[in-house]
Amino acid sequence: MTIERKGLLQWRNADTTIVGPDLKPGQPAPAFSVHNNSMDRVQPLADTAGKVRIIASVLSVNTGVCDKEMRRFNEEAAHLGDDVHMLTVSMDLPFTQKGWCTAAGVERVQTFSDYYDASFGAAYGALIKDLRLLRRAVWVVDRKDKVTYSAYMPALGDEPDYAAVLAAAKAAL
Repeated sequence: MTIERKGLLQWRNADTTIVGPDLKPGQPAPAFSVHNNSMDRVQPLADTAGKVRIIASVLSVNTGVCDKEMRRFNEEAAHLGDDVHMLTVSMDLPFTQKGWCTAAGVERVQTFSDYYDASFGAAYGALIKDLRLLRRAVWVVDRKDKVTYSAYMPALGDEPDYAAVLAAAKAAL
């Protein structure tokens, strides 16, 4: 059964429908399959097993706030070491993500596309059904695949609390 909720986020002064539950700390992180920049179907949680993951969902790599967020996390990744992986998921096509990463010099944040079936968005409570885009949110997942931090931005233009995300990732090490 798919959970659909209204009243959590607005687009152009109208309520949108969010698909999926909001994940809370202590819950298991749902496994998911998405496409990487080479168009391969991958499972990022399984592929980074035993590591701490910062997972962000963004509207599009080609928006100002998303651009800023991904650049910031890319810079911060240099200080976190090899045991923390930064993953960003959007509905952008893999070609778009690859081009943006190359142009922006983003090498430490892995980008993944949920364009095919929106299964990540539905599992993580990030899918905006009306737009078929993902809302901005961030989760920290520990080495045992438990969510230790989650934050859903109340407006599409809001940035995450970077300090809180980074502190949660360090605490999960």
